[in-house]
Amino acid sequence: MTDYALLARQLDALLDDRDWLTNSAQTCAFLMQELPALNWVGFYLHREPETLGLGPFQGKPACHPIPFSKGVCGAAARTRETQRIDDVHAIADHIACDSASNAELVVPIVVDDRLWGVLDLDSPTPGRFGEADQHGIERLVRVFIASTDLRFV
Repeated sequence: MTDYALLARQLDALLDDRDWLTNSAQTCAFLMQELPALNWVGFYLHREPETLGLGPFQGKPACHPIPFSKGVCGAAARTRETQRIDDVHAIADHIACDSASNAELVVPIVVDDRLWGVLDLDSPTPGRFGEADQHGIERLVRVFIASTDLRFV
């Protein structure tokens, strides 16, 4: 079982610069290094209306752009609710950037009631993300938000 309390403390110590680009890159690298069974971790940013654009990530090249009307990331952006998917192939409008991905967890990043973007985690392991993982990653997103000057472009 992953110790998310420890990871939150480590991430907080790692994010010693308030720059959004530095902190988002560091967060991706940290999560990819510390969490097992991931094949992609990254940020999609809300810079254009109803659209997410690719931000810092770790993994294979990714899809860009993603409309709010499509896929798991789009659903997280549209609803502003975390999306935890055990089998991405069961989602009719899933956007398959990497055919090896089978499970996905997407957490919206909302600041002052505005969507800044989403944090997307993919895994080749079906059912990889449980409720504890969801709460743990949401906690890490809160650390990221508290440690970062998130600007809206």
